[in-house]
Amino acid sequence: MGVTPVMPKIYVAGHRGMVGSAIVRILQSQGHSNIAMRTHAELDLTDQAAVKAFFEAEKPDQVYLAAAKVGGIHANNTYPADFIYQNLMMQANVIEAAFRNGVKKLLFLGSSCIYPRLAEQPMREDALLTGLLEPTNEPYAIAKIAGIKLCESYNRQFGESHGLDYRSVMPTNLYGPGDNYHPENSHVIPALIRRFHEAKVAALPSVSIWGSGTPRREFLYVDDMACASVFVMNLPPAIYQQHTQPMLSHINVGFGSDVTIAELAKAVGQTVGYQGIIEFDSSKPDGAPRKWMDSSRLNALGWQAKVNLERGLSLAYQDFKTQCD
Repeated sequence: MGVTPVMPKIYVAGHRGMVGSAIVRILQSQGHSNIAMRTHAELDLTDQAAVKAFFEAEKPDQVYLAAAKVGGIHANNTYPADFIYQNLMMQANVIEAAFRNGVKKLLFLGSSCIYPRLAEQPMREDALLTGLLEPTNEPYAIAKIAGIKLCESYNRQFGESHGLDYRSVMPTNLYGPGDNYHPENSHVIPALIRRFHEAKVAALPSVSIWGSGTPRREFLYVDDMACASVFVMNLPPAIYQQHTQPMLSHINVGFGSDVTIAELAKAVGQTVGYQGIIEFDSSKPDGAPRKWMDSSRLNALGWQAKVNLERGLSLAYQDFKTQCD
């Protein structure tokens, strides 16, 4: 009889968020049952003493750091101090406590907003720190850049002596189950799903979308992001190191192609079953003309997104109806 492998104890920070909950789903589907989870009420990650006590008691083997304070442009502009302080504290507390309690493997989840606002498209990992950030979410982006550099710095100082292997992944725009469908604070896909659904229910003749519809955006289904996270976490160190550098170690996670906002709106309307006219209000701002991630580093490692936009939107709409029923 073969020896049954011992499954690692895994802590998923932010397990109630869209990405964290997807990571838990993927881990459970792979047979992991020893998963530590705490709600914000149970563990405030900005509280250093509480985080220290949690790690000393639980002693996880691996950590997925998916916890973050997130929000749209309005929230980022209104509460910049909250966004930089809370994210910096969560990251620093978790990474330091993980190191002090013998955690060898940690994955930090960042954001595509780490790249300069005028970065060449598609955005490659080496565009980091080469230009000015988008002002509206600069505090959040600075915190996420600090998270990458925390992982790299702990690896550089303690990698050899303590066997540390802390990695970072940067997702493109995500959508899917567990998304936020708030009428004012949601991102583009959940906002469009809600708007088209309400227009269908009210039998409105037309729906007006902000901007010209010409900007291009890339979207990744959240379960694909979770699969990529687990994939990167479990890459053999030699393979990971072949494709990264000690001070350029993060990996982009994207779908691989993008669509215009007009194409997206049409796809969402079809998914929801809205049959009215879609109009574009060019007097409203468009934002950046294009935001597209270069995922060739991840693709070269053997990972590719699986859920296309049509399938992903269908699953997202089912989730919206479940949440709103």
